[in-house]
Amino acid sequence: MSVQNRYPYEGLLHKYTNAMKGWQYRWFILSPETGELHYFLSESEKNQRPRCSIYLAGAVIAPSDEDSNTFTVNSATGDMIKLRATDARARQEWVDKLRAVTEMYTRAIASSHPPLPPREHSGSLRASNSGSGGSGSVAKLEVLDAFANCREQLNKAEKQSQSLAQSIESSSLNLDPELLLLKATAHATVYTLNQCLNILYQ
Repeated sequence: MSVQNRYPYEGLLHKYTNAMKGWQYRWFILSPETGELHYFLSESEKNQRPRCSIYLAGAVIAPSDEDSNTFTVNSATGDMIKLRATDARARQEWVDKLRAVTEMYTRAIASSHPPLPPREHSGSLRASNSGSGGSGSVAKLEVLDAFANCREQLNKAEKQSQSLAQSIESSSLNLDPELLLLKATAHATVYTLNQCLNILYQ
C-alpha cells in the first residue's frame, strides 16, 4: 500500500437506504489502520461512535453500471451498501482506496492462516498410526479427516462460484445489479467459509 493510502480517507457520500427513504448523505471514514469503513449521520458526529462499521477483508468493491458515480461495497459477511460519490473522479478515488485496504487485509488474513493439508495427508497419517492403538491419535486423525472432508466440499463450492462468475460475465445480463450482487455474495461466502475453516484448524 502506498504511503498516501495509509492515512484515513473521509468525505460525504450518498448512501442508498431503501425505496422509501432513497438516497441520504452520510459521512464516511475509511480507516487503513483497522481495515474498516465507518459511516456517521454527519461530519459533526465523526468523533462519536459510528452508525455502522464494515470490515473490508474479503470484501468486493464494485463500480455500478447505473451511472459513473455509484458503487457498492459487498462485505465477506454478505452485507452490502450502495454508495454514490459526487462525480466519476470521486468514485474512482473511493474505489481505489477501498480496494487497496481490502487487498491489504485479505492478504494479511491469508498469510496468517496457511492452507489446510490435503485429504491424502490425513489418510497417510491414519495408515502410519493404525497400529499404535492410541485413542488420542485416532481421535486426532478423525478430526483431521473431518477437516479434509470440509476442505474438499469448500473446493467444490469455490469451483462452482468461479463457474457462476464466468457465466455471469459472459452473459448479456452481466451488468444486471442483482447478478452482480449474486456474484459478489458467492465469492464473499466461499472466502469467509475458507477463513473460518483455517481459523478452526489452528
